[in-house]
Amino acid sequence: MSMLYTLRKAAIRALRQIVGPLVGVCVVGYFAYHTVHGDRGLVALTRLQDQVAEASASLAQVSAEKQEMERRADMLRRDNLDPDLLEERARAVLNYSHPDELIILLPRRAATQSTQGTPEPARSAPDQGR
Repeated sequence: MSMLYTLRKAAIRALRQIVGPLVGVCVVGYFAYHTVHGDRGLVALTRLQDQVAEASASLAQVSAEKQEMERRADMLRRDNLDPDLLEERARAVLNYSHPDELIILLPRRAATQSTQGTPEPARSAPDQGR
């Protein structure tokens, strides 16, 4: 019986020596996995950085369009009126063209893109006595 007792005691001692490090390895593995693949892990960080880069590119494009629109609007103010731009806008709004102009109709833009501020293709109109 003493042999069985010492064998059992040795097994419990060995089990205690294995369980502690095994639990530690499991805990470290859990946190390591979630550091890479978790909601706030490295993979999510790279996804967020890609989204930030796309948003920055979109912001730069929209800012450039805004500056161009502001520049064109400034040229239509009374104190700084550009006759060429005024004629262009009047033709686009009234759909007039000169008889000697060649008109090229382009396909309409997709519905997702904004057409505000862009003139529609001019259509041929009868000479209005110009």
